[in-house]
Amino acid sequence: MPRPDGAGFSVGFDLDLTLADTRAAIAAVYTAIAARTGVAIDTDLVLQRIGPPLEVEMAYWFPSERVPAMIALYREIYPDVAIPATGLMPGAVAALEAVRAVGGRVVVVSGKNQRDTERTVSFLGLDVDIAVGGLFGADKGTVLREHGVRAYIGDHTGDVDAARAASAVAVGVATGAFDSAALTAYGADVVLPDLNAFPGWLAEFAAA
Repeated sequence: MPRPDGAGFSVGFDLDLTLADTRAAIAAVYTAIAARTGVAIDTDLVLQRIGPPLEVEMAYWFPSERVPAMIALYREIYPDVAIPATGLMPGAVAALEAVRAVGGRVVVVSGKNQRDTERTVSFLGLDVDIAVGGLFGADKGTVLREHGVRAYIGDHTGDVDAARAASAVAVGVATGAFDSAALTAYGADVVLPDLNAFPGWLAEFAAA
């Protein structure tokens, strides 16, 4: 699957709810924050909104002046509470193996901060070449372009924006808050039910 200029190529992946099942992990952190602060946090609502930057979610539960401190608390709690509760999404390992099988590099770009992106990738044993955190939506585009990403796979409409910003193929997986219809309506080029369908798609994409 070489690029027209003969250089190597990469396939990009989002992390949360694309490669990593962080639902229980994130719920556990918000439950701990609620216990420490006395603020009632509906973790079911939190889990429906996974994807955007942490600042966005915290603003639903705390006044603006408290958001920076709550983000710091979240990041303090996350390594010990969330990382051990993180699992693999169905088909994640096989998806990365499929990229390797056609000679590709794997680039993970996540909205999660850099430290916890790296820790999550390491904990799950994901075989990636590059892991970049702290970016959401179209802001991911610069990194994706830098690493020659030809297709970007994610569960959120923001991941479609990321692919568009990098002139990459937008591959949606309906494993997060957005179902197949929503991802298609938003403009994803391809929508898969989950990563189990990715190797078959990639084989066709590589042969095209």
